[in-house]
Amino acid sequence: MTLPTMLTLARVIAIPFLVAIYFWAGKWAGEVAAAIFIAAAITDWLDGYLARKLDQSSAFGAFLDPVADKLIVAAALVLAAHHYQNIVISVCAVVIIGREITISALREWMAELGARGVVAVSWWGKWKTTAQMIALPCLLWEQDLFGLPTRQIGEITLVIATVLTLISMTNYLKAAYLTVDNT
Repeated sequence: MTLPTMLTLARVIAIPFLVAIYFWAGKWAGEVAAAIFIAAAITDWLDGYLARKLDQSSAFGAFLDPVADKLIVAAALVLAAHHYQNIVISVCAVVIIGREITISALREWMAELGARGVVAVSWWGKWKTTAQMIALPCLLWEQDLFGLPTRQIGEITLVIATVLTLISMTNYLKAAYLTVDNT
């Protein structure tokens, strides 16, 4: 068990705490949930950095890292959709979660065909992730922060993340189609 893998597992373990705290009726529930999400986002970056820096990459870690990311993002999206009961947030949540399921299945299929590299992470996907990592803590936080309207920032960046989600999904599906069509 490497340090990067332990950090990834910590993200998975944090999910029930994120949900429980968010539904806690306390005054700071949203802020604490946002802090947990931010800590998870930091560990997502940190585990990849440490795996490369310490040469501690593993097949299990490579499998678990994207799963942990998708699980915590899906949990935060469901919390936001439930809390705000807003059509824009709900549609964005469904699109993003649907894309994650679709691309995960596509990557598995392409790996079976020996063409996993065709659907490797792209810059569109990285920008999508960045937008999500801004949007979700803002939506969880709920309160204005230093005069900044976090809910509005969260909604706008979630819409941006959704557009990037659709662009990246289209690119992945097109690349896979062209690969399969040529075989």
